[in-house]
Amino acid sequence: MEKFTKSRYNLLLKNKSGKTTMSASYKKLWKILIDRDMNKSDLIRQAKITSNIVAKMGKGEDVSMESLRKICIALDCEIGDIMEVNAGDGE
Repeated sequence: MEKFTKSRYNLLLKNKSGKTTMSASYKKLWKILIDRDMNKSDLIRQAKITSNIVAKMGKGEDVSMESLRKICIALDCEIGDIMEVNAGDGE
């Protein structure tokens, strides 16, 4: 198995122009909120995260693992239940 260094990993995530070629999708999280009759403010309160985190997620931007962990704990779910990574969808 090939060893991935940080620089090797970064090369895999970027195309020739230096733009990220993978993107995060939080559609699963938004569906969970709808299914549980919750809004984003409820999530912010329960997970003890900032509105900036939720705004970044709404744009499909990366957020910290710590923020994702807090959301998973608040919603009693796993990370795969709230997000997925899409290869080749970056701008």
